[in-house]
Amino acid sequence: MTTSRVDGLPPEIVVVTGMSGAGRSTAARALEDLDWFVVDNLPPGLLPTMIDLAGRTQGAVSRVAAVVDVRSMAFTEDLLSSVKDLRGRGIVARVVFLEASDETLVRRFESVRRPHPLQGEGRLTDGISRERGLLRSIRGEADLVIDTSQLNVHQLKAKMVGFFGKAREAHLRANVVSFGFKHGLPIDADLVLDCRFLPNPHWVPELRPLTGQDDPVRDYVLAQRGAKELLDSYTEVLRLLVAGYQREGKHYMTLAVGCTGGKHRSVAMSEQLAARLRDEGVEVNIIHRDLGRE
Repeated sequence: MTTSRVDGLPPEIVVVTGMSGAGRSTAARALEDLDWFVVDNLPPGLLPTMIDLAGRTQGAVSRVAAVVDVRSMAFTEDLLSSVKDLRGRGIVARVVFLEASDETLVRRFESVRRPHPLQGEGRLTDGISRERGLLRSIRGEADLVIDTSQLNVHQLKAKMVGFFGKAREAHLRANVVSFGFKHGLPIDADLVLDCRFLPNPHWVPELRPLTGQDDPVRDYVLAQRGAKELLDSYTEVLRLLVAGYQREGKHYMTLAVGCTGGKHRSVAMSEQLAARLRDEGVEVNIIHRDLGRE
């Protein structure tokens, strides 16, 4: 396979790693469909070598995706040091970490009747726990964390296309996710904003069947005391964070905006914050996670 060449830029690399059963293979196939050169189960210490080889192809291979498995020897130390080495050489090196809840991983392994690679003689949950511990530091250093607990293969592929389907760009991309606290926090969120202090449209009969995407609900939420002040103040915070993320070379951010059920307040406020992020030059994808779950 060949990849499209971006003139004047060195090869770039995306490392796909994370929990076994969380969708690494699906993510890799999505990148392959986008014309990335995909290498499966590459030992972390060979990442710089892979980039050196790609650099010798005269542009035939300009984008490399490496799937890294937890079973590689000295996984944590080798992966972090290899990525640091690449970045020190001016290579665009990004780490995508895929994870899912323990319950989801157990269900996926049981559905295919396979043991966990770190299970040994213990239980399936023992292997998951051991792997989560080994990967903790990697998750903390990842550029992009994707929780696949509630994603099917098509939705995960769509996420990967959204993040990597375009030409290289230096600006920040953000997911703004509305959610309901009663359905649980999005575990891949970088920032969480709680809108439950605002009066709930659920208790207004004519607004209850509507959502935060409808004008009457939006107008009601924005008219409440503190709503505009929150948007203005948080926009200033986001402006500082966006500038800092860009200085540090962070390409992705996930902002989660929550209310009780994820239908009214969080949806309306997330739409407003997404518009303000766009005004700051951020490419925004809005996800209303719990809309329709009531």
